[in-house]
Amino acid sequence: MSVDAASIGRRGRRGRASAALFGAYLAASLLVGFAALGALLVDVARKGVGHVDGVLLTQPPSSDPALAGARPAIIGTIYLMVLLIAFAVPIGVGTAVYLEEYANRERWYNRALEVNIQNLAAVPSIVYGILGLAFLVRGIGLGRVLLAGALILTLLVLPTVIIAAREAIRAVPASIRHGALALGATKWQVVWRQVLPVALPGIATGSILALSRAIGETAPLILIGALTYVAFDPTLLGEFTALPIQIYQWTARPQPEFKLLAAAAIIVLLALLLSMNAFAIWLRNRYRRAM
Repeated sequence: MSVDAASIGRRGRRGRASAALFGAYLAASLLVGFAALGALLVDVARKGVGHVDGVLLTQPPSSDPALAGARPAIIGTIYLMVLLIAFAVPIGVGTAVYLEEYANRERWYNRALEVNIQNLAAVPSIVYGILGLAFLVRGIGLGRVLLAGALILTLLVLPTVIIAAREAIRAVPASIRHGALALGATKWQVVWRQVLPVALPGIATGSILALSRAIGETAPLILIGALTYVAFDPTLLGEFTALPIQIYQWTARPQPEFKLLAAAAIIVLLALLLSMNAFAIWLRNRYRRAM
């Protein structure tokens, strides 16, 4: 017994040492990531904060850095955000509700759907751009318009929204469902009035994070023809640009003034993304207090 106890003690000490080493490695990795992010944010703020002014927010692009603005790109980005929320969230949440509450996992098509959703979440964004160019822009003749860009970004984030919504719905305690069914509620009443309100904070957080990723994408929009120079406000079925495209175009210019404008546009884009995340946090906290 003493030999066994000593062996167990040595294994326990090795296990604690390994856990401590792994924890130190994770902490160092986190520190490196935050340090790099902080350095980038400080550099962008130092170069661009002085150029976030009325010209940048209200004027169209120009070959003269003193007159160049990003109004069409800002409006196009806002339109894309609104369309993404309108398309991706209802479809994603509806699919998650079906898979978690109604789908029979013994059916082959439900299993195939789950596998495809998980695989599509890891597909590079450039592939979605090629798909949108072949199917939406040229296949059905939608054209290189803002609606096509919104649909492609919807396809890009839809698997992520579905997975996040499924995890939030799966986390709802089964006792809530059983209690509602015991009181005579129908399946849909249980889902609509009990499950979704409880899962809404998680759904909102996952959806907004997925949409935030889509707003920063450049490759799919370039493939479908998002223009680098748009001097007019975009429309749903017209030519458009977005802040990532405008930033890319300014950083490619040789004049150093455009590099400063690109930094200012990055600050505007970050402000839009942080606003979306702040709204998600507010929504999550509001419904948590209500519960």
